[in-house]
Amino acid sequence: MRQDEIWDDDTAERYDTPGEGMFAAAVVDPAVARLASLAAGGAALEFAIGTGRIAVPLHAAGVPVTGIELSGPMLARLRSKAGESEIPVVVGDMAHATAPGEYNLVYLVFNTISNLLTQPEQVACFRNAARHLVPGGRFVVELEVPDLRRLPPGQTAVVFGSEPGYLGLDTFDVLNQRIVSHHFTFDFDGTRHARLGRSPHRYIWPSELDLMGQLAGFTLESRDADWSGAEFTGESRSHVSVYRLASS
Repeated sequence: MRQDEIWDDDTAERYDTPGEGMFAAAVVDPAVARLASLAAGGAALEFAIGTGRIAVPLHAAGVPVTGIELSGPMLARLRSKAGESEIPVVVGDMAHATAPGEYNLVYLVFNTISNLLTQPEQVACFRNAARHLVPGGRFVVELEVPDLRRLPPGQTAVVFGSEPGYLGLDTFDVLNQRIVSHHFTFDFDGTRHARLGRSPHRYIWPSELDLMGQLAGFTLESRDADWSGAEFTGESRSHVSVYRLASS
């Protein structure tokens, strides 16, 4: 599936959950505060800006934000919150599309870099970030740590979420570092309708991500377990990595 097929009208309509899940203040506020600090008074560019979960509050915090987004339906949701004059957006993919101007900060949140399904595309994303940054600028990536310990020998699928009306299942292709997340949702209104949404990802080990950064001229400045700066350990399930572009 292409990314523009995954992020369609139906997905965009159901994506925002104001005040809940990844839209909860406890999730959004620390990310916005950290990104505003890293922007250091300059402009920020969000790759795969989506519906503006982070961009809208970051703009409200006083940081000029521009975006790159492939999905028309997701962009339409953003436009219901902020106009082009407030948050300009270039339509295209984050590995190759370019936005006008230079930025102190480029960022990717919520595992978005894994939506690029090959290693060359992911390296190209780092290089695209470098193209947009001023010397010494920062590229921030929020990403899950691959949790292959959940996968018993000989098994290719694990359940990652189960609650009334929802079942989440990941299938693994460990040879090619691929995961397909399957999201089953069920209506309990007497119709017994079920929906299936799928999203493919290429998972990246932290050390591999660092090498991608080096290839694009970055050095790793910091790695934390979350936006609040918790220590990253061998048990951390995700990380926020900050890469610094060479100053000359």
